[in-house]
Amino acid sequence: MKRKLKVGVVGATGMVGQTFMNILEERSFPIEELRPFASENSLGKKIELQGHAWPVQVLKDGCFDGLDLVFFSSGDDISKEWAPKAVQAGAFAVDNSAAFRMDPQTVLVVPEVNGDLVNKNSKPQIIANPNCSTIQLVVALKPLLDKFGLEEVRVSTYQAVSGAGQGGYDELIEQTADHKNVTPQPKTFPHTILFNCIPQIGSFNDEGFCSEEVKIMKETRKILSQEKLKVSAFTVRIPALNAHSESVWVTLNKEVGREEVLAALSGFEGIVVQDEPKKSVYPLARDVSGKDPVYVGRIHRDPENPKMWLMWVVSDNIRKGAALNGIQIAEKIFFN
Repeated sequence: MKRKLKVGVVGATGMVGQTFMNILEERSFPIEELRPFASENSLGKKIELQGHAWPVQVLKDGCFDGLDLVFFSSGDDISKEWAPKAVQAGAFAVDNSAAFRMDPQTVLVVPEVNGDLVNKNSKPQIIANPNCSTIQLVVALKPLLDKFGLEEVRVSTYQAVSGAGQGGYDELIEQTADHKNVTPQPKTFPHTILFNCIPQIGSFNDEGFCSEEVKIMKETRKILSQEKLKVSAFTVRIPALNAHSESVWVTLNKEVGREEVLAALSGFEGIVVQDEPKKSVYPLARDVSGKDPVYVGRIHRDPENPKMWLMWVVSDNIRKGAALNGIQIAEKIFFN
């Protein structure tokens, strides 16, 4: 019988926090006690989970005492301050923010890819949950790396508004309901998202890359333990509600056949291959939303480079790209 855990969730009332609750329920995650943390505005609310109503708390000194595990899904500043305090209190801190991802002392984990970095012998520590777009990318890359080696990766992302949180989701819904208004005022995004594509996610650096692109490039190398891998990313926000899509160009270290590529992908944990393009069968954001795997399709060779393969990678950015990945990390530590 699995040991029951005392679990905290920081940011429990947000979009990712609510998804944490749903997945903990779905997977019958063994919980002895739940401490949901949110802002003072949520005091008085209760979170329903596994037949109990757990009162929302606020962060304060000593709030993590006695916990085994704390999930963080509430932004860089809060994680920087409070994740170390969770570890000091004896808990594992699984952090969904960018605060510790590139810290050389902090492991950055996607369980299917490098889950060996955490196990039942691990001591309480901060474990970084990667960027949502990076997670689905590295899951698709890992079997190709293992089987054939990687020389270069290029990716263009088409990211749903849920990646910007509840505000982004609500903004698209509101603009859609008022679609005849030709000048809706954007709040979450730099431009109107309705009927539009915005080639910016985050702020720009002096080299012309936005912060989301930098995350993908740096995190991919770290997770795959390929410091010299050539990775280039271009990110675009699109008016899809949920699930991110990616066009990926992968240059392998050797020439292989299509059946070998398909076998490597379809045989890997967490991947579902949907690849019958002549029948219009390939992953779609609407179909993937609410599901756990990373879906891959449109797998074909580049006509100019026999070692380059193109593929279409789609995954639910709130589930596998955030909450589910964090819960899978916890399962690696406590139950595998």
